[in-house]
Amino acid sequence: MAKAAPKTFESALDELEKLVADLESGKLPLADSLAAYKRGAELLKYAQGELSAVEQQVKILEGDILKPFQIES
Repeated sequence: MAKAAPKTFESALDELEKLVADLESGKLPLADSLAAYKRGAELLKYAQGELSAVEQQVKILEGDILKPFQIES
């Protein structure tokens, strides 16, 4: 059974970080490593889509010009 899509960008990143740690540990069996890799690819696609949507919103707010982010002090 496939896991559900993440509810938020942050939850996708959290799950992705855990998967990466599991994969890097080298302790997962091959089949589990493949499943973790596939899930990671799904999470990455979701996160990239969320970032793209936010980028489009920023472009609209900035008059179709994506400006570099600067922290104002």
